[in-house]
Amino acid sequence: MADHLDAPGLTSPAMDTRIDITDHYLFRAHKHRTALVLNVNPLAPTHADEFRSGAVYETLVDTDGDAIPDIAFRYRFTPKNGDEQFASVTRAELPGQVEDGHLYGEERRLVDDAPVSFGSRALITHGHHGVKFFAGFRSDPFFFDLLGFLNNFKFTGSDFFAGKNVFSIVLQVPNELLGESSKIGVWVRTLVPMMMQPDHLTQADQMGRPAINTVFNHGNDKNTFNVTQPADQRSAVTASGKSFLEVFASELEALGGYSSAQAKATAEVLLPDILTFDYSKPDGYLNGRRLQDDVIDISLNLVTNGKITGDGVGPHTDYSSRFPFLGTPNV
Repeated sequence: MADHLDAPGLTSPAMDTRIDITDHYLFRAHKHRTALVLNVNPLAPTHADEFRSGAVYETLVDTDGDAIPDIAFRYRFTPKNGDEQFASVTRAELPGQVEDGHLYGEERRLVDDAPVSFGSRALITHGHHGVKFFAGFRSDPFFFDLLGFLNNFKFTGSDFFAGKNVFSIVLQVPNELLGESSKIGVWVRTLVPMMMQPDHLTQADQMGRPAINTVFNHGNDKNTFNVTQPADQRSAVTASGKSFLEVFASELEALGGYSSAQAKATAEVLLPDILTFDYSKPDGYLNGRRLQDDVIDISLNLVTNGKITGDGVGPHTDYSSRFPFLGTPNV
């Protein structure tokens, strides 16, 4: 999977599907505009039919390649009242290292009181500085033979995610809001109030590239990875006492038959887990990620060293060329 249900035992981080990141995408919406997509709530609306009020959903941007975010786009939601829920969006320039639960930087409003879409019609809000915003119920754009993966890579070409839905956040921004350089790194995260300290937030889930946590980490290491900041991911210690860099290298040796040196070099590319993008160049994974990019085939080919080149599943047919780009919900 990309990042769906990436806590131990195929469960949601913090046992809450509302803040369980399924995917994020980053692509050119126009010559001078970029689309930021953050999807949550796998198998929606089976387990939840709203965004979580009190949580903070974030898109983080690194502008200088140090794996420390310099810009944050933050999405917050009101409590759902009947069939109504509203969102606000802010942008903050960050002074330095972002730690778990701390929201740094002065926030400037981009969108106020945007209605969430719970039906097939996409409610689009135009905000400050020329941004467009959407939040709501959409068709899950991800495609993958999940059952084949769980059956020891015995793929049959069956797309588990066809007909499934997510809750999506889509922000289209002028490129200047992404910083001065066209070369950026982007990842997303969700934060929730702590149980005994509701005024303090704690990071619950995060995602950079697709399938990293779901493929390389096992057991409680999945939870540890979800709360480890990208700048610390290579050296952070897992339950086995090894660093994540060592664990990733071992997985690559086992799955792909890489030599120790090759595995370490590849692991150093995968960590820190950040999706890189140069918006001055054509988009497509690994330069950003479009909805139709077959990231699973690319990832399988990499981790197995060419032994497995794909899962036999291709892109969905319901993507749109128009904002918010994702297909209408499957109902």
